[in-house]
Amino acid sequence: MIDYGLKGKVALITGANNPQGIGAATALAFAREGAKVVLVYKKITRPFDELKAGSNGADRYFKANAGNAKIVESKLKEMNAEFLVLESDITDEEAVKNIYAAASERFGRIDVLVNNAADCDMDGLDTIEKITRKVIDDTFAVNVRGSVLMTAEFVKRRVGCGRIIFISTDAAQVFAGQISYGASKATLEALTRSIALETAKYGITVNCVAPGPTQTGWIDAGLEKAILPLIPMGKLIQPEDIAETILFLAGEQAKMLTGQVIKVSGGHAL
Repeated sequence: MIDYGLKGKVALITGANNPQGIGAATALAFAREGAKVVLVYKKITRPFDELKAGSNGADRYFKANAGNAKIVESKLKEMNAEFLVLESDITDEEAVKNIYAAASERFGRIDVLVNNAADCDMDGLDTIEKITRKVIDDTFAVNVRGSVLMTAEFVKRRVGCGRIIFISTDAAQVFAGQISYGASKATLEALTRSIALETAKYGITVNCVAPGPTQTGWIDAGLEKAILPLIPMGKLIQPEDIAETILFLAGEQAKMLTGQVIKVSGGHAL
């Protein structure tokens, strides 16, 4: 059993209301290691069919992201974890300050920031032939502006060494059909390297995890069948696979690892 040295640390994780999502898996992984967790989420409302939400696919995913973090909370309670859940909007500068104020009031400090929250177009408009200003603005507002605001506030409130972890996607450099989403994630990869150089003097490492096709409730049986041949290791990535990588980057073993983008993709999109 690896000891990551996270007991008593405080981890702030954005985008944590989907119980099948990377944010939820990451929160539970940190709690397992004895860390205190702050979960931040914003409900994203999209139409879904309740009758279809019981199995993997768009309806389950939309329902999860439209809900609160109660399921994640209940799991953390079962673990006797110390946690704080905040519903907020990371694209708003004042809201970001309030997130950190609430977290600091509760736990005194933040040691790890996981920028997991993301937005993407679900209406087929994120192509060069159909792109709209709204799609571009909405995507970059969450994925880039929100992540940068959260990171900037983390650095301002730093207490000793810290860890900042961005979440990209393995196809960030070439994402036809989701050009704004891919570009926003590629931006995070560039920011990872730049911010790492700026924060090294404070002992803060900055790294990025780029997941491959991950089962967060979105991938139905038909899509899984189409995707699997593209993954050399022959199976979908699970949120826990991403969470374990995040734990490593947050832990003592990775104290000299910074400015890196790590693909957790089973060989997809290398």
